[in-house]
Amino acid sequence: MTLPQTPSFRLNGKRALVAGASSGIGLACAVALGEAGAEVTLAARSAGKLNDAVTQMQAAGMQATALTLDVANVAATTQEVDKTGPYDILVNSAGLAIHSPATETTEQDFDAVADLNIKGAYFLTQAVARGLIAAGKPGSLINISSQMAHVGGIDRAVYCATKHAVEGFTKAMAIEWGKQGIRVNTICPTFVRTPLTEPTFSNPDRVAWLMEKIKLGRVGEVTDMMGPVVYLASDASALMTGTHLLIDGGWTAE
Repeated sequence: MTLPQTPSFRLNGKRALVAGASSGIGLACAVALGEAGAEVTLAARSAGKLNDAVTQMQAAGMQATALTLDVANVAATTQEVDKTGPYDILVNSAGLAIHSPATETTEQDFDAVADLNIKGAYFLTQAVARGLIAAGKPGSLINISSQMAHVGGIDRAVYCATKHAVEGFTKAMAIEWGKQGIRVNTICPTFVRTPLTEPTFSNPDRVAWLMEKIKLGRVGEVTDMMGPVVYLASDASALMTGTHLLIDGGWTAE
């Protein structure tokens, strides 16, 4: 009898692009991929924070470079990906949340959130996939979505709409690109402590709502995303595409 072997979680020889990588979930994902052996390009609008992260990763023995990039600028993003790719792995953590009651949503706020969360994510994923297809390579493309892609939330109609859209195009792209060996999935975190979520955590009523919903009794930390992103990027998840990993502490279990 020959025992089965666990597929490798290692990413040696792989090139990864992580957008929104200067802080929060994006930075955690970049570090996780770097620790697993990938050569990581960290992309974000903030060059200062980006360069600090790259310097620290390099000092820790990881392969990392910086790329100043605004995902909402589709033309510039496509041009940069075409120039610097192909990338075996994409993690798109660039996102925006502007919360308000649905009756008070402005067109400007709607457009700002949709331009980054839907349009930017769509065309970034497209650009990386095009590079892989042209090179005849397989790949793993991961969008950081949200548990709010599967439920509704107070003051979050626009955010929920954009994240539901990400789940939709992820499934469609996975169907289209499966024959080329390109997998497309999402990671759906619950509320995670980052600078983006500070307004929520400073509101006692919102914190009470979170604690009621999260069955494990705690909010997420960026480190909770590191194992899942390595899993989806690696051969360990070779048969996963067009789906999502809910890292939500049981929020959506009911």
